[in-house]
Amino acid sequence: MPAAKKFRARQMLGKYRIEKRLASGPRADVYKAYDTIHGIRVALKIANPEIIEDGFLDEFRHEARLSSKMEHPNILPVQNASFIDDYFVIAMRLGQETLADRMTRRMSSETALSFAKQALAGVAHAHANKIIHCDVKPENFIIFPGNQLRLTDFGFSKVALRTIKASGSGTLGYLAPEQALGRPMFQSDVFALGLVIYELFAKELPEYPYDWPLPGYHRIRSKLRRKTIAWLRKSLEFRHQDRYRNAVSMEREFRKIRPKLL
Repeated sequence: MPAAKKFRARQMLGKYRIEKRLASGPRADVYKAYDTIHGIRVALKIANPEIIEDGFLDEFRHEARLSSKMEHPNILPVQNASFIDDYFVIAMRLGQETLADRMTRRMSSETALSFAKQALAGVAHAHANKIIHCDVKPENFIIFPGNQLRLTDFGFSKVALRTIKASGSGTLGYLAPEQALGRPMFQSDVFALGLVIYELFAKELPEYPYDWPLPGYHRIRSKLRRKTIAWLRKSLEFRHQDRYRNAVSMEREFRKIRPKLL
């Protein structure tokens, strides 16, 4: 395998002409590129060669096939996944920005509620198809025209999990307590999704030990009704047994309470 490298603007990678780097991380870099065959712009995720280990390709192939079958307006399918010049490259539709990028700017409560509903729908659809995402976070929701939100990055979830197991680290970012210890489950995605939704309204990301009331609660209380707050709080329970069983149950309860803004 080649060493990790950064691709330059106008550099060719197979049929793709690199335009600019959009994001960089320990597992992969994401580039905006032009498909010279189909004449469209795409997002290319180029895996760090160091994570291409035994079994990785089989795992990603399985996940990519699953995501391509999950036709849903809030899930972003993989267009193509293959080795190009010894680099593992995933091509996807190019969105406008990530939810993480959007959350750095002012956002109306109505827009936040719309994003919350769409994020919930995407994760629920994955769970209905027996898929645990393992990496639910704002960076993995891509925004398209009309504020359409799509969940992506199914293929790297197991790679992320191995990194967590190897490090023995505690609860980080959007990881549920049990997932940080190497035991992911549907409730782990529920927890991560709860953190994403909480942050949408509170403008703050809670951290361990997640004692209630969490940071930014005063903003939550000023925007959401009591039943909606109780629904959100259940998704963030420290013990996985106390959360919703999966995002399907979480979405079902969401519809029952018919969340509205204050």
